[in-house]
Amino acid sequence: MHKRPQHTAHLRGSAQLATDAVIGLTDLVEAMHSRIATLPVLGSPACDERTRGITGLVYRSVRGATRRVGDRAQALLGWLDDRLAADHASRAAPLARPEREALRAALNGVLGDHLAASGNPLAIEMCFRVAGQSLPRERDALRERLPDAGPRPLILLHGLCMNDLQWQRAGHDHGLALARDAGFTPVYLHYNSGLPIAVNGHLLAQQLEQLQAVWPVPITGLTLLGHSMGGLVARSALHQAASGELGALRWPTQVSDLICLGSPHLGAPLETAGHIVTSLLSVAPYAAPLARLALLRSAGIKDLRKGDRTPLPTGPRCYAVAANLKPANAASATHLLGDGLVSVASALGQHRQAARRLQFPAAQQAVVHSTSHLGLLSSTTVYAHLIGWLRPLQD
Repeated sequence: MHKRPQHTAHLRGSAQLATDAVIGLTDLVEAMHSRIATLPVLGSPACDERTRGITGLVYRSVRGATRRVGDRAQALLGWLDDRLAADHASRAAPLARPEREALRAALNGVLGDHLAASGNPLAIEMCFRVAGQSLPRERDALRERLPDAGPRPLILLHGLCMNDLQWQRAGHDHGLALARDAGFTPVYLHYNSGLPIAVNGHLLAQQLEQLQAVWPVPITGLTLLGHSMGGLVARSALHQAASGELGALRWPTQVSDLICLGSPHLGAPLETAGHIVTSLLSVAPYAAPLARLALLRSAGIKDLRKGDRTPLPTGPRCYAVAANLKPANAASATHLLGDGLVSVASALGQHRQAARRLQFPAAQQAVVHSTSHLGLLSSTTVYAHLIGWLRPLQD
């Protein structure tokens, strides 16, 4: 069976999202109208957020009309899907367009949980990709797709609001460079970064088990390289696999190395600030409906507030790289923000409380200066650490 043309599926997803947005905005306006009309006392219980009488009829009419328009748009685009499907079936899969992929990834990062829950075609389904194309899940097809696959696959996990194509930055890709210089076989995870980290960890654990079962050659070592949220997803997968809740899995015993680049192990301060704003808005009765706008942050983003409190996995060697916007010889006034999104302490797991501190060995952690959060992806200093840690293992 051939998949439907991706561009029409995305049009259907956009139409569905627009319908959801209008209905959601109508609900928000009606809630504020109701709050103002009933004049609640500060701190009193929340009132009914639906208006009555003619006013309520107006809001219900707006919602009903929006749903009807949305349904008709979906029907039209569904018909277009069917008309194009036959033509699409005779063509090779189109190459991913970086700009479109980047927009979809950003949308998934912000609203990915809603997209998935509403069955929106824009929701990204987790898969492994190479050069922007999904890998087959059968051994013979995978061997044909990766004829040079070696015994040491390198799994690269992107960060929040990003995708697998964005490991390529400023003419550099850590995965391709490690393939060239150390013989790894890079495979890139593509996932919905708006889902809860634990959900993505669960899915990753299952997909890694499937991948190792069909890998073309025997695996001697599996390396996980995560940027930002990707490091937390990798840790979650390892933790859930070790807990036994997913049954007996083989892939965790094959993991030799876990490397986290700018991963907010202790949480991200910008998401914490957003949580504070949301809490303050919810206290004032008239502003409470506006808190919904702040709550548009996906479950994945909210998870970054607390980071990952589980200990590091005991099997693989664990490495951490943090970035600081300031040069090495500058005062540490911006040390809290670190790379602009994740503090140095969070990226290295250096909590004030010893019980919550992550035990990265001193020789397996690094701080790179004059580097931003995204700059970690193209930094020659970061790559020097990666090759220095991993290449000796190939000898």
